[in-house]
Order: sequence, then C-alpha cells, then structure tokens
Amino acid sequence: MACRISELVLGCRDPEVLARFWCEVLDFVVLDREEDGTLEIGPREGFGGPQPTIILSRRDEPEQGKSRLHIDVNATDRDQDAELERLLKLGARPADIGQTGEEQWHVLADPEGNEFCLLKARLNPL
Repeated sequence: MACRISELVLGCRDPEVLARFWCEVLDFVVLDREEDGTLEIGPREGFGGPQPTIILSRRDEPEQGKSRLHIDVNATDRDQDAELERLLKLGARPADIGQTGEEQWHVLADPEGNEFCLLKARLNPL
C-alpha cells in the first residue's frame, strides 16, 4: 500500500483572491469554507478523486524564506502559448528565477507571488 497526495496547503494573505485565481486556472470549485477564512478548492467531482485539493490557509504574514515546493500546470485543451495568454489575463505574471530563456516552460507567479510553472504539453489535450 502506498500514499497519494490528497491535499496541497498554501498559506496566503487573501484566500478568496487565490481561490478565484486557482479555480479559473484549474477549473476547480470551492469545496469547503472554514470560519477562519480557510478555503478548500478542488475538482468539480469533489473530494477523493485522482487530483489533490488545494487548501488556501489564511496567514497574515508570509512565511520566511523561499518555498521549496511549487505547482506545475499543463494545459489540457489548448497549446502552451494560448494557455500562457489565458493565465496572464487571469492575473498571473512572469517570474524571473534565473531562467536562461531556453526552457520549455514558463515560470509565473500567482496574485500573491507564489511561483508556478506552465509546462510545455506533457499531457494530451482533450
């Protein structure tokens, strides 16, 4: 028996803003709201499916240091250039982490500055 990733937890100043962003990026919905402002977003099918949910946990101050974990995304219904354009319109912005310009992925930041990568198609578009 092995484990699988069921949830990713992201500390943030404004869970509502990040929930809107990541729900649009991933075609997720809000699955749960806690009294403290924490939100859990995930696939429309709900909890327990093959994709992990994302918990957006309210933090007044960002954690010190660079996060060692980031999210990689892959477009499922368009090419990388079209998806990059869509993500930028949603509020993502380019992030410079020392890329050479030869990478096959784009490094972006979400509205709170969390880095993520848009990969060149590794999944077959639907």
